[in-house]
Amino acid sequence: MEEQRDEKLWQLAKRRADFQNSMLSFAVITTICWVIWYFTAGRRSINTGTPWPLWVMLGLGIGLFSKFMKAYRTDKDTLTEREYEKLKNERK
Repeated sequence: MEEQRDEKLWQLAKRRADFQNSMLSFAVITTICWVIWYFTAGRRSINTGTPWPLWVMLGLGIGLFSKFMKAYRTDKDTLTEREYEKLKNERK
């Protein structure tokens, strides 16, 4: 017999898997950018300003943080349910 899955949990699992994939992509892309920067300008100190890979990291990091918040922050419905249960138990 096939087990019915909880749709809320399924969506949460999908968001967390998406975040984990994005985190891996972030690590790979930023590593490649830093290697390119190092071999083109970094080791010879051609550019004494801000290294350009920092801008790449900032842009990707904002998106990664957004995915993290969607995947791991507590859902408002869950907070409401917890608060309701707490109030219900206090009345008893």
